[in-house]
Amino acid sequence: MYSVEVSHIAKAFGSNQAVKDVSFQVRPGEIFGLLGPNGAGKTTSIRMLLDIFKPDAGEIAVLGGGITEEKKNRIGYMPEERGMYQDIPLERCLVYFGQLKGLTKSEIDHRLEGWLGMFDLSAHRKKKVKELSKGMQQKAQIIATLLHEPELIIIDEPFTALDPVNTQMIKDLLISQRDKGVTILMSTHQMHQVEELCDRILLVHKGEDLLYGKLADIRKQFASHAVQVRASGQIPELKGITGREPVNGGWMLRLDAEITPQDVLTQLVNAHVIVDQFEIAEPSLDQIFIEVVAEENADAISEAS
Repeated sequence: MYSVEVSHIAKAFGSNQAVKDVSFQVRPGEIFGLLGPNGAGKTTSIRMLLDIFKPDAGEIAVLGGGITEEKKNRIGYMPEERGMYQDIPLERCLVYFGQLKGLTKSEIDHRLEGWLGMFDLSAHRKKKVKELSKGMQQKAQIIATLLHEPELIIIDEPFTALDPVNTQMIKDLLISQRDKGVTILMSTHQMHQVEELCDRILLVHKGEDLLYGKLADIRKQFASHAVQVRASGQIPELKGITGREPVNGGWMLRLDAEITPQDVLTQLVNAHVIVDQFEIAEPSLDQIFIEVVAEENADAISEAS
């Protein structure tokens, strides 16, 4: 059973077709990346999943069926827009959100102490939310999302306003939640975060699916016929190399169609080159994202003309 199943959903707001045709499944205990540029339909898809919006077409199953009030208490949702009440103290705000999810006051008090300490917010618990920095408010939202120990976490741009230290802490926290069997659906356009955290992804553009599957498989699909080499000393002229360019302290060697990466490595070894790094060059998710979106935009312009 999937934690989330979305099949051919669509949603329009007047003449604006926010989501045209989106399908994906999220497996239990995985971190799944829902990606796309601004306006791609990611947030609208999430809101349909949570029953905030009703889809115009398609089907959605969450935790084994339709969404219910009971299931909502098993879900932790952090929207991109900050949803904290600005004019009340932080602690009171978090207690309120915990009670909305069915926790008793004693359960909240027991759990909150640890969360506030983890996020260095204990000294700020009596401050009004609006008096906190943007980073502190983001950490407070994460506490509100996880306080009731949900089995499905849905987070929209979780790293906004966080410094590198807190960003790493959130990454570690998400990984630890996944390792406990919690399912995480993460929506973002920060590709480097996705590469570190997600095993599978869906790339959405203009309300439609573009790429879906394992990140490793997608990167192989877009890999060029090249290798990345870093060596001690000079790399000699090699058979079958059509070009070379410096990258990350080493060289990107582009191969002709008749040569394999293994052939290149053999030549380097035979030339007594001390190889520090040798790997098949695969594009970053940023590069894939730019390539696919640009190609889709070009096709749309071509069809329109």
